[in-house]
Amino acid sequence: MDPEVVSNFLSEQRENAPEDLQQRFLTIEDYWDRKLWHQLTDVLVDYFISAASAQQRLPLFRHFILSFAEKINQLKFVSLGLLAATQCSDDQERLSFLSDLAKKVDKPGSQDAYVYALAAVSDVKLRLQDFAGARKDLDTAESILDKFDSVETEVHAAFYRTNASYYQAKAEFGSYYKNALLYLACIDLKSLTFEDAQSRAYDLSIAALVSDSIYNFGELLLHPILESLNNTRHSWLRDLLFAFNRGDLNAYNVLEVNISKAPLLNEHKAFLWQKISLSALTEAVFRRPPHDRAMTFQTISQETKVQPNEIEILIMKALSLGLLKGSIDQVAEVARINWVQPKVLDMKQIDNMRVRLKDWDSSVNNLGNWIEGVGKDVWAA
Repeated sequence: MDPEVVSNFLSEQRENAPEDLQQRFLTIEDYWDRKLWHQLTDVLVDYFISAASAQQRLPLFRHFILSFAEKINQLKFVSLGLLAATQCSDDQERLSFLSDLAKKVDKPGSQDAYVYALAAVSDVKLRLQDFAGARKDLDTAESILDKFDSVETEVHAAFYRTNASYYQAKAEFGSYYKNALLYLACIDLKSLTFEDAQSRAYDLSIAALVSDSIYNFGELLLHPILESLNNTRHSWLRDLLFAFNRGDLNAYNVLEVNISKAPLLNEHKAFLWQKISLSALTEAVFRRPPHDRAMTFQTISQETKVQPNEIEILIMKALSLGLLKGSIDQVAEVARINWVQPKVLDMKQIDNMRVRLKDWDSSVNNLGNWIEGVGKDVWAA
């Protein structure tokens, strides 16, 4: 690119820039003239991040940055492109811009940047309701990511965020839940606004409750994102999650009046009752010591509030989901459970564990005393 043309273009852009940012154009021109590509890239990224640069991002990208795109870090090149794309007039223009950007970095040595750009393309396609196109791009991105030993977290974050959005749009709650948590694992939560954090916590909570593949909320219950629901109009949702986790039917009955506030929960009301019943069943088994896990259908009915004639179906459902392991004696109407799926414990459940450990310790001491008394001189003191 002709140095004089570049100088004139940058001078024009400097005059159009806010007064407090005009000095940066002198630095940009200096780095470009000296071919200090790394320093030039960092200055441009810093400038593009500034909200005051909005009107100049597209002109700078199209008429300046593209002229030396192959000389700079391709991930940062895509980052500049993504920031420039925010100034496109609509999603159709944005899609065309980002698709061209993705093609420019689709090279063997810049596949991470290609994934980064593909995620952005998919995000726009989702907004345009092109779900098939978005899925195709996301599958391509995923196949590339699987080949990497390591990649920048911003690339993974972009992929998981868009993948989660796709599954949310398709109402595939289990896949949304998994990808949304993976996205949060890739970012600093402090980078989210309070509103965004609250929205993500709300969506994750709803997905966890209505998904037919998620019966253990441990990862979400321990995640700090859930704290954004505290002291808000959605705080009941956090309480509901903890009620499900401990199989607390009384708490569920109290909180049930809030379900109508969330359309998705209201649509799945019958399923939620089945889910809390399963949780109550696993909790009832968990509270018992391993040697006392043969439970009659009548006992299970009392603890889960499920009708006696539906207990066998409930147990079979728990067995099929892998929540319990054991067998059913249909004639005697007894379930013999030898394993229950581990889960995160709240303070009350931990206290129950403490009591059980004290009882176990006491029984071991009693057994030792009995053996010593019966064996007398045979046993060494």
